[in-house]
Amino acid sequence: MTTASVHELGLAELAAALERGKISSVAATGAVLDAIDASQDGLNAFRIVRREQALIEAAEADRRLAAGERAPLLGVPIAVKDDTDIAGSPTAFGCGGEFPDKTEDAESVRRLRAAGAVIVGKTNTCELGQLPFTSGNAFGHTRNPWSAEHTPGGSSGGSAAAVAAGLVPAALGSDGAGSVRIPSAWNNLVGIKPQRGRISTWPLPEAFYGLTVNGPLARTVADAALLLDVAAGPHAGDLHTPQPIRASDAVGRDPGKLRIALSLRTPFTAIKTALDREVEARVHDTANTLRGLGHEVTVADVHYGVLLGATFLPRSMVGIRDALNRLPGAQVDPRTRSNAVTGRVLGPALFAARRAEPLLRMRIGRFFDNYDLVLAPTTATPPPGVHEIDDIGSWATDQLITSSCPYTWPWNVLGWPAVNVPSGFTDAGLPVGSQLMGPANSEPLLISVAAQLESELHWHKHRPTPWWNRPAA
Repeated sequence: MTTASVHELGLAELAAALERGKISSVAATGAVLDAIDASQDGLNAFRIVRREQALIEAAEADRRLAAGERAPLLGVPIAVKDDTDIAGSPTAFGCGGEFPDKTEDAESVRRLRAAGAVIVGKTNTCELGQLPFTSGNAFGHTRNPWSAEHTPGGSSGGSAAAVAAGLVPAALGSDGAGSVRIPSAWNNLVGIKPQRGRISTWPLPEAFYGLTVNGPLARTVADAALLLDVAAGPHAGDLHTPQPIRASDAVGRDPGKLRIALSLRTPFTAIKTALDREVEARVHDTANTLRGLGHEVTVADVHYGVLLGATFLPRSMVGIRDALNRLPGAQVDPRTRSNAVTGRVLGPALFAARRAEPLLRMRIGRFFDNYDLVLAPTTATPPPGVHEIDDIGSWATDQLITSSCPYTWPWNVLGWPAVNVPSGFTDAGLPVGSQLMGPANSEPLLISVAAQLESELHWHKHRPTPWWNRPAA
C-alpha cells in the first residue's frame, strides 16, 4: 500500500490495513500530516497540527502492533475540534490570544487514545462555536472542499473540511445547535449528534447547559458509528450518563418497516425563514428512497411551539458568557462580546429554561406515539459564501444564521439524537443533507436507517476535486 492511498481509506479500512501490516502508522500519519500542510493555505482546516507529537505516538503504535497488540483504532490518525482539550496544547475555541497548554486530555480524547488513535491536530472552529461558518480574525477562513468560495459550515467546519478533503478518515466535532449536522450536510458527510452524555464533555460536567454534545463526522455510517463507539462513555463527573449502546452493531441491521414523518416546517423563530427549493427537492428524494426501502413516509410536521425557542436562548447565551470567561484575555469579535453581555442579562431566566425541558420532552415526545422517527432538512439553504458572515452587524448575523440553519437546534434542547445523511447536490454542485431525528437513546435505530440509505445512495463514492493545494482566491 502506498501513502497516497491513505487518503482514499475510511476509518475502519485504515485500521484494518494497519492491523494487517499493509502500512505502518508512521507512514500513514506522515502522509496525513503532509496533506494537512499542503492544504493549509487553501483549505485552512486546522488550528493546531501536532506533527512531532503525532509521529512519536505513531511510532509507539507501530511498536504495539508489531508486538501483537490490538485496539479498535490502533495507529489510525484522526483529528478533534479545537473546543476539546489535548494535553500539551491550548484550547482556543476559535478565539484569538495566547492560552496555556492543557495539562490533561478531555475524557473523549482519553478514550480515543485508549482505542489507539493518533491525534494529528485540532480543527478550526468559529469563536465559541456560535456560527454555521468557520472563520475568525484569529485564523482566517476555513473553506469548503467542494467549493473554495463557500463555507464548510460550522461550528465543526474544520473537522468537516478535513474529512471531506480526505486529510483524515474521520474527526470529532461538537453540536450545540447543529454544529456537527450542518457542516456534515454541506460537505457530503455523515454526522451523528448523539444522545446528551453519550460522549463525555468532561472537563465540563455538561456543555452550554446541556445543549452541546460531542459527535463524529465521517464519510460512511459505519465509520461514524465506529468513532462514536470508541469515544463514548462517561466520566465520573458527568451530569448525563445514558445507558451504553453499541452503535456499530446497528450498521446493517434491518430496522423493519418504519413510520417516518417528513417534517419540512421550520421551528418558530423571530426571523423569517424559507426552505430553498433545491434543498427541498433533495430531501424529498431522500424520502422517496426511504419509501423504496419499504418504509411508510408521511408528511407530518413536528409542532415545536414558542416555548422551545425561549428555553434555548438563555442556555446558549449564558453558555457563551461562561465560555468566554474561561478564556481570560481572549480577543474576539464585537458580536461575541455582545452575545456574552446578552448572556449576563438572561442569566436569571436560566433556571426556568432548564425546568421546562422535561415538559418539552414529554409534549414533543408524544409525536413518537405515531411515528418511529422524523426526516427533516438539515439546513434551509445550500452552503453560503465563505465571506457572507464578515463585517456585518449582530442583527444581520442573526438573520443569516437563522435563515440558513433553522432546523437543527430543537434537538439540542431536547437532548435527543439525530444523524445527518447526505442528500445529494444542488445544480451548482454544492452538497446538502437531511437529518434523521429520533426520541431519547434512539441512535441504533437512526444509524440502521442511515446505513440503509447509504447502501442505496453510495454517497461515500463522491469526492470533491482537490483544489486546496493551490493558494486560496
